[in-house]
Formats: sequence, structure tokens, C-alpha cells
Amino acid sequence: MAVHPMTQAIIDFSAGAIGGTACVLSGQPLDTAKVKMQAFPKLYRGFAHCFVSIFRQEGLRGFYKGASPAIVTNIIENSVLFLSYGRCQDVIRFVSRMEKDAELSGVQKAAAGSLASIFSATAICPTELVKCRLQAMHEMEATGKIEGGQRSTVWTVTRTVMKKNGPLGFFQGLTSTMMRDTPGYFFFFGGYELSRSKFAQLMGTDKDNIGILPLMFSGGFAGACLWLVVYPVDCVKTRIQVLSLAGKQAGFLKTLIGTIRTEGPAALYSGLSATMIRTFPANGALFLAYELSRKFMMDAAGA
Repeated sequence: MAVHPMTQAIIDFSAGAIGGTACVLSGQPLDTAKVKMQAFPKLYRGFAHCFVSIFRQEGLRGFYKGASPAIVTNIIENSVLFLSYGRCQDVIRFVSRMEKDAELSGVQKAAAGSLASIFSATAICPTELVKCRLQAMHEMEATGKIEGGQRSTVWTVTRTVMKKNGPLGFFQGLTSTMMRDTPGYFFFFGGYELSRSKFAQLMGTDKDNIGILPLMFSGGFAGACLWLVVYPVDCVKTRIQVLSLAGKQAGFLKTLIGTIRTEGPAALYSGLSATMIRTFPANGALFLAYELSRKFMMDAAGA
């Protein structure tokens, strides 16, 4: 039985929110290390040094700075992303003159994911800016870019942005976010579908019945495909969002060129190791929670 479009939208939205929560809970410490290494690559010799430094200087709580906006960000991102992903698949079918419920190819699903990312990027920019600033607040004070001893909470960061830049201040880094997500999610959903298809072929079953471990691996593979393609763009985005706390920050192109000139191209890949370690548990948990919760809700809706 076909599910009503409104019910389908609610299911996609809810499953995306559940997946986003699982992603944060399993990957937040490594995300914190990634952000710190992107914004201040000269402070850390590598991932292990950064991880140990966070623990020594800030304790276990340091790994979870920005956790609350991170959860909000991921809930918003993945609920909007997967809601839009379902609707964008309908757009792809319409453009391709396919039947309403026809199965899309992997490339077509990747295109739908890329299109859906435009909506999720706009939705997450404000909360991601707050998250990144909270995660890098210690380094901003240590390098003298801002005064030390300031309270760093979600509320104080939000209030500072509103006071200095107004509502539009929350969208600093939006261009970079879209430049990251539009190609990134093409490879994200494309990699996910490719991996699931390969597992289905090897196991002699369909993609929906490959089991938990292959599903989680496919989610991790999807994340690896995304980050390997767009990591330098994400690094520039992080710098714009974090360093703008100390004053007006240059736009994407000037920040990119300035980073390469002063620190070399390698600086754009600082924190990549932490990201690649994080991507398998975090994105594996994301897709596992999404697929299982979506299947449960679809069965409950009588689909």
C-alpha cells in the first residue's frame, strides 16, 4: 500500500533526525579534534597530539564542547537532508520521465542527494557556526585572537554573533557550506548506494537485506567518499566561521588563497586523519539508525 505523501515526508524527516542524533553521539570527540586542527594547524603536530592536548588542557568535557549545537545541527541537517532527498528523487523521476515509484539508479540517487544538500546547508549554517566557535574557543584565547577568561556557552556565542553582526552573522560560511555539500553529497549518496549494491551482489540478496555490518560499512564508505572530495572546502569553511569571531573574516576565495600562501596546501588537510577515523562509526551509526527507524515507521504506516 502506498503511503500518503505527507506521512512519507514525516517519516523521512523523523528518520533523518534519529540518524543525525546517532551520528553525533558516536563521533563528537573526533569532530572536535577535526575542527581544532582545521582552524589552528600549527598548534598540533598531528591527530594524536591534538587528542592528548584536548584531554590535558580541557579534560573529557573538552571533547564535547559544542555537543548541544552539534546535536541540533545534525538533527536539522539530516532531517532536512533526508526529507529533501525523498522529494528530490521525485524531481529526478519527473525530469527523467520515469514512473512515480520507479527505482532510480545509483547516479540518479547521488544527483538527488546533491540537490537536497542545498536545503540542508542553508538550514545548518547558523548552528554549525556556533558549534565550531565553541569547539575552537580555547585556541582562540590561547593565540590571543580574543580576550581570555570569557564564558563560552551556546548562549554567549549566540549573543555575541547577534550583537556584532545581527541575524545575517549566523550565515558566515554559507557559501563554503554549499560548495562543500553540493558535490560532497553527490559522492556521499553515490558511495552509499554503490557499496550497498556490491554487498547485495556478493550476498545474493537485495540492498534492503544486506544486514547490519554491511549497512554500517556502506555508511562509513559514504562518509569517506564525501570527505576525501571536499575536505579542503570544509577546512576553509571552518576557518571563516571560527576566525570571524575575532573580527571580519575574508570570504571563501581570499581565505583559501591566504591559507595556501602562508601555510601551504597541506594546511587544508589538517585534521583529515581524525575525520577519516570518525567517518566509519559516525556515518555507519547515521545510516543504521536512519534505515532501521525508517523501516519501522514505514511498516507501522502499512507500507
